[in-house]
Amino acid sequence: RIYSKFHRKRMQELTEVGLHNFFNLFLMLAIVVETEDIVNRVLDLLDFLTPSSITTSRRALIWRGHFAFLLIYVEKNMDISALAEKISNAFREKAKEFLVTKNDYTQRQNLWTLLSTYIDGVQEVFETSCYLSLSEEKLLNDGFTMLLPACRGAELSMVLNFLQVVLARLRSVHERVSQQLQLGNTAPDTQLPLVAKEHHLAVASALWRNFFPYLKSQRMSQTPPSPQLADTAAGFTLLALDIPSKALSDLQPQPVLSMMRLFGWDDMVWPQLVSRYLSHLIQNSSLCEAFSTMGYTSYEALTVRSWFRCVLQMFLDQPSGAVAKTDAERTVGKAYMEQLTEMTRLIFKLSEVENILLKANVGQSVFKQDPKNALVQFIKAIGRTYSGLQTLPEKSAMVAKTLEYLGDVLKYIKPYLKAKGPPEGLQLTYWIIGCLVKFCAPILATSKAQQLLFRIVDCLLLPHSVLQQDKELPVALLSAIQESLPLYLQGLSFICCQSQTQGAYLNQLLGSIIRHYFGRFLPSSPTAAGAGQHPLLTALGSSITAPQLLRLRKTTMHVVRENYLQFKGQAPPPRLASVLAFILEVLQRTQSTELCDIELVLPAVLKCLVLVNELQVKKISTDIVQYMVEGCQAGSGGEHATQLTSVFRQFIQEYTAVYDHRVFSILEAVAVLDQTLVTSLIPTITQSLKDSERKQGLGRNAAQREAYKRLLSHLAEAGQNEIEKLENETD
Repeated sequence: RIYSKFHRKRMQELTEVGLHNFFNLFLMLAIVVETEDIVNRVLDLLDFLTPSSITTSRRALIWRGHFAFLLIYVEKNMDISALAEKISNAFREKAKEFLVTKNDYTQRQNLWTLLSTYIDGVQEVFETSCYLSLSEEKLLNDGFTMLLPACRGAELSMVLNFLQVVLARLRSVHERVSQQLQLGNTAPDTQLPLVAKEHHLAVASALWRNFFPYLKSQRMSQTPPSPQLADTAAGFTLLALDIPSKALSDLQPQPVLSMMRLFGWDDMVWPQLVSRYLSHLIQNSSLCEAFSTMGYTSYEALTVRSWFRCVLQMFLDQPSGAVAKTDAERTVGKAYMEQLTEMTRLIFKLSEVENILLKANVGQSVFKQDPKNALVQFIKAIGRTYSGLQTLPEKSAMVAKTLEYLGDVLKYIKPYLKAKGPPEGLQLTYWIIGCLVKFCAPILATSKAQQLLFRIVDCLLLPHSVLQQDKELPVALLSAIQESLPLYLQGLSFICCQSQTQGAYLNQLLGSIIRHYFGRFLPSSPTAAGAGQHPLLTALGSSITAPQLLRLRKTTMHVVRENYLQFKGQAPPPRLASVLAFILEVLQRTQSTELCDIELVLPAVLKCLVLVNELQVKKISTDIVQYMVEGCQAGSGGEHATQLTSVFRQFIQEYTAVYDHRVFSILEAVAVLDQTLVTSLIPTITQSLKDSERKQGLGRNAAQREAYKRLLSHLAEAGQNEIEKLENETD
């Protein structure tokens, strides 16, 4: 009787409210009477509707009605196959329309109303179904392969949220059913778990087939993908762990490993995606167990490598210029920092990392710092752990492990170097890699790791742009180098002392770096701002006389002498006062005089005193001579005194003939500091005087001898004796 009320004409005349009441009536009947029969009749009646007359809101109502019937099926534990196919076919058609409707905003809105109705309905079915054993997979058809690429912003967000719910629900139900099967259920519905498992395989297969290809295609998107993409990828990874057989063929035979390679360990994937993805999985015991069972030992090392990259690339998506950041950019940056902090906390719980920190006596509190500092602490811990190892096999294994942690570290920082920004990215790059060179110097000194060291120097310290001395470097790059250069210099000096095979080449490399940057950071005059900020001063400004610091000092003084203290005839080199001020500050900061200072720069400083009249140059040169003479006097040992005497002897022999008054004046000043030194030089001075007179061929030079006597008068008894000898000489 009820059916007879709804003929074709009546159905076509139904208003939206009437249609709503129509569904309410038949839903009530479906609950109490023969459900399948009622649903079939309703579908027949709905076929009376003219498709062209169905508005979007009415179609959405019809779809909601379909899902209401589906939920009755689910509650009655009936197979939904036929009804699911009908509604999912309609969904496929609308998804296809949505894909081709690019620019018609109204049409997109109308279609999205329907598509979102479908998504909500499917989600409710999955959340309601107790065992997912009623052909729910029919609802996950290939319409989604057309829908996903067409989605934007909030639309995509909704689909990915839905997908996460379905993935989580499938895994949860599958686990429960698997446990029942393991327990050997003897209840009347003992076949149910087996049937359910078959359907679970079908659902998993539909998810992989219709959703995963889109997910995979978004790994390399032009802009950082949404966090949901990482969450969903993690869900698929765990699904691959639970139901490996249904993962796509290109992920087989070890889909979990393939997923980690795609989303967790690939250097080309956005760090935002990687950090969030891995944070879901790092502490998953089942996953760790799976890798252990596979015998895949690099799981932790590759995860640490990804963390290295995520920290280094934290400024990757920021503009290179000094453009003010928008609020949205700041929010993204803050969210990523929070994500990195969480990832860092989890990384520090990995057994390999814990082991290194333990051996290096680093407390677990380090992960509470920001990720940048935590990474530096870890780098220091690696270096300290290596230095504590005793046997060659242990050391070799540690070098290999460190290189595995680093991966192609220069590839991670290349975007900053190419774009020459942003400034924060360059600062971070130079600082982190500088810490690596300094604190892991013993590792980089090994033959296995030396190639990486050479590449670091080529890319960061001696790229083509730096080698062109006349070319200005970008301010941000120069600033980053200035702050971090001491780390590189100290590390390289250590490596120069350690390396057995490449010692000469490494020394040459160290010299090249010093030569290129000494001049770049040297102020035009000693009073210029920032004179005290020279990175070489920072590197040398330590009172430790460790072999590597001596090596650095010797190389620096050699470079300074050869490139910055060379006169062209009588003309002094450019920025001479600044060069001398640098030497003086090294002596003052280290409060020591080394053999290399006396041997390499004292002759040039004495030459400046003789040939240059500029007051500032004279003043600084005098201070340097004073520092060196006093340094040797303060018990630096016989070797220093011998070298000092040798330099002064050579100075006297070279300049007395032409610049006698200046030479004697300098020696007078030195005599005040160290009378013994000048006294020991009397024979050399006398001989030089006589040689000069002989060359002139004019007999005794009265003025020269008078000046010499003035000097001798300051030299106590030995001076007096020499004066008498000179006066008593017969021609």
